[in-house]
Amino acid sequence: MNKKKYQICKCCVMDTTDDDIVFDVNGICQRCNDYKERILPRWNFGKNHEQELKLLIDDIKRSGEGKPYDCILGLSGGLDSCYLLHLAITQWGLQPFVFHIDAGWNLPVAEENIRKITSKLGLKLHVEKMDWNEMREMQLAWFKTGLASLDVPQDHAFIALVDKYSQNLGVKYILNGYNISTEVIADPISWEKGGGPTGDSVFVKDVIRKYCRIPIKKYTFTNGFKHKFWLPYVMGVKTVTPLNYVSFTKSEMIKTLVEEYDYEPYKQKHFEDLLTKFLSGWWLPTRFGFDIRRTQLSSLVVTGQMSREEALKILEQPPLTEKESRELFSEVSKRLEITEEELMNYHRLPECTEHFKSQRWMYNVGIKIYELLGIEKRIRK
Repeated sequence: MNKKKYQICKCCVMDTTDDDIVFDVNGICQRCNDYKERILPRWNFGKNHEQELKLLIDDIKRSGEGKPYDCILGLSGGLDSCYLLHLAITQWGLQPFVFHIDAGWNLPVAEENIRKITSKLGLKLHVEKMDWNEMREMQLAWFKTGLASLDVPQDHAFIALVDKYSQNLGVKYILNGYNISTEVIADPISWEKGGGPTGDSVFVKDVIRKYCRIPIKKYTFTNGFKHKFWLPYVMGVKTVTPLNYVSFTKSEMIKTLVEEYDYEPYKQKHFEDLLTKFLSGWWLPTRFGFDIRRTQLSSLVVTGQMSREEALKILEQPPLTEKESRELFSEVSKRLEITEEELMNYHRLPECTEHFKSQRWMYNVGIKIYELLGIEKRIRK
């Protein structure tokens, strides 16, 4: 556990639950200072980027001439990907290959949101249904590690399938829903509590080797070299974040989707998925002592969409009620085909000190280079 004297930023709501947080003499965390010095001047709340956006859209369309698709867009049912799809079709006239990964944890509300949007836009949705026996075994393996990064099996599959689709379809652009407006402050690395980067197959395969009881044969893997170097610099596949060239707020995103598609908003980011709702709403706060709402709310505070006082008021209440937590706990144990006592035993595990193989050094170097070049627009520490 964190042994620092408790301190919270006087600008946002990040605090010493991040072991690596640093404050200046005025009590302002380095994230807020980084945002003001590095991100805001270039981003400017998404304003005055019309020419950049036009050039990007023109390039995407040109790259797709004579092809059925000019870009790839992963649709989770969450706010960012849904809003990105809305703009891609209604404002930019793109022809995306739209896919969704069904890893066995979908909530009905997310599936309905996806259906409403793709149906109204007249799009074919390509669903990649993961092998449940393998996904269940991998998920149990991650619980057994004692790590905090329990959503890696789903997240790595998403990255790997995007890479696979881009190669198979010959598409040169991947649309990513990341946006500075609502996500500029990323979850701290210290919250990962060991392990390796999500896209690191070395880490993923090491956990599988140590903890999976059945062979994992149908799962799709990628790696840092392929995702960060081979595809973009050799194959010319570009991952772009066009939402950063548009001026909007979270409330405006929700309003648009509700009015246009009868979209049902979620109480919190990542609550469109049963597992991630369980992890972020109960498991992580009660087992590791950190609340991922801090990064989400801090992003809204520093971008002027919410006051610090409003964010602190939200944090006074837990993400889920006791009743919601009990129901999710029961449902997750049933899906994993284990008893509730077994699941609670994983919750009681000591903090993981095991070493897993990883290529984190390569990711860290890449992020630093991207920051220096102005490519990296997320504050990670």
